[in-house]
Amino acid sequence: MIAEAGRTFLVHEKMPKFCVILNPAAGSVKEIDSLIERLRSLPSATVKVTGRRGSAGRFARTAIKNGCDLIVAAGGDGTLNEIVNGIGAQARKVRVGLIPLGTGNDFARTLELPNDVDQSIELILAGRTRAIDLVRVKSDRTRYFVNVSAGGFSGLVNEKLTPKMKSTWGPLAYIRSAAAALPELRAYVTKITLDGKETLSERLYNVVVGNGRYVAGGIPIAPKAVPDDGLLDLVLIPERSFADLALLAPQILMGNHLSSSSIIYRRAARISVNSKPGMWFNVDGELVGNEPAEFEVLPRALQFVVGKA
Repeated sequence: MIAEAGRTFLVHEKMPKFCVILNPAAGSVKEIDSLIERLRSLPSATVKVTGRRGSAGRFARTAIKNGCDLIVAAGGDGTLNEIVNGIGAQARKVRVGLIPLGTGNDFARTLELPNDVDQSIELILAGRTRAIDLVRVKSDRTRYFVNVSAGGFSGLVNEKLTPKMKSTWGPLAYIRSAAAALPELRAYVTKITLDGKETLSERLYNVVVGNGRYVAGGIPIAPKAVPDDGLLDLVLIPERSFADLALLAPQILMGNHLSSSSIIYRRAARISVNSKPGMWFNVDGELVGNEPAEFEVLPRALQFVVGKA
């Protein structure tokens, strides 16, 4: 017997059809051949191995066309982001699962998913799902994400974050790339509108829009975020002295920065950001646009496989 979303399937019944999209370059992947063999042994599973940037999204679109019930991201936050964008507006047609194999695995932390491959497979076969929010961001192009988007200084940090740095430094790579970007730190004259009502005008170093809680391998940048409440958590870091930023940094690492006078914190379902110069936004690890950006929640639009409701 196999349980799926509150139902139990007998072994002779038709199994749900699913597709596993594996990124062999994900940060924690070891013994890739045995992992592929393990995944291909799963009932009713098709395994696709990514070969270049963008292939996970293409595999996801094809899986939907082929009638897959479930698409599983076997990789890190970047792989999951590609799949989410491959699904895009068709998100309600399919369920999504995750085998966390990345360096950071930040969205897995928010959903309290295990990092162990066998435990992850057990959850996927059990099939219990939670309807989570999907976030659409419109800038020079339209993208979707489930975890966190950050603009300003974070965009510069992401530019410095090379694959070699990630493989060498692991979870510390973000701190290493932040140090490399520090000489380019500058403030952005920014106007932010929340739900078409409240408007903030500030000189900002950073704009963080969170649906999930963590970035950079476990930093709780949006510690109060709930991925199915229909709201985005907005964390702004205004222009401050280096001394103030030095005091703020450990607070962010501990997740107790939202009450700091050096932070502006809001919640909204729709957020527009317009800045000079234009901010590059990092969307779940992928850089998009330096045009005005609008973030909008699509409430509970994505059925995600979880360990507990």
